[in-house]
Amino acid sequence: MGRKGKSGSRWLWRVLGVLALLLAAGGAWLWWDVQHWRPSEEAYPDQGVLVAQHHGTVNFRTVAAIGGRFAYLEASIGAEGKDAMFAQNLARARAAGLQVGAVHLFDPCVRADGQSANFVTMVPRTQNMLPPVIALGRTADACEERVSEAAVESELMTFINQVEKHTGKPAILKVKPQFEVAYGVSSKLERQLWVNRTRFAPTYTARPWLLWSANEGLQTEAADEPLEWVVVQP
Repeated sequence: MGRKGKSGSRWLWRVLGVLALLLAAGGAWLWWDVQHWRPSEEAYPDQGVLVAQHHGTVNFRTVAAIGGRFAYLEASIGAEGKDAMFAQNLARARAAGLQVGAVHLFDPCVRADGQSANFVTMVPRTQNMLPPVIALGRTADACEERVSEAAVESELMTFINQVEKHTGKPAILKVKPQFEVAYGVSSKLERQLWVNRTRFAPTYTARPWLLWSANEGLQTEAADEPLEWVVVQP
């Protein structure tokens, strides 16, 4: 290869190197942006967080300082699971001036009565709580014994009625895509909806949503672990 060919080859490798650096820088910026992105308060004035035990100690005053107005706290899971941080998070969130609500993670493999008893033991019956939230993510595919679609829907409706009787408020259904695909609850149950999808507003429910987990892994000064940042439909 002549001198001209070698020069052209070196030029090509330099161009490719620059492009690789630009791609790496763009990818790093996109990764950072996704971790720190929140919808504007102009578009969504009411914003807050969903907090669970695995988030560790959360500084709710910092949540309020960065624009949070409410905190939903995981309280109970199925018939036996309890979030050990619920009572502490409830007290701290209230002390920070946030509105607070409780979340139950629904287990389609377990009867409603046991789940509602678990929820009732964890969540106080007070009027200053936000409407209760029932998180629907797990499907009956994971159950040890077969549970029909009709049985899941029946137990879910029973559980909703029991929770609403305890709290005195209509429940909100936090429906993840896999649960919606399996049971189509958004078109069957007349309850407010909470949907999940980072950055882009979801369209997988049959009816408009009230709450949206706009960033499922938001990095903030409020906690060591990423938090689920939530906005309310204006």
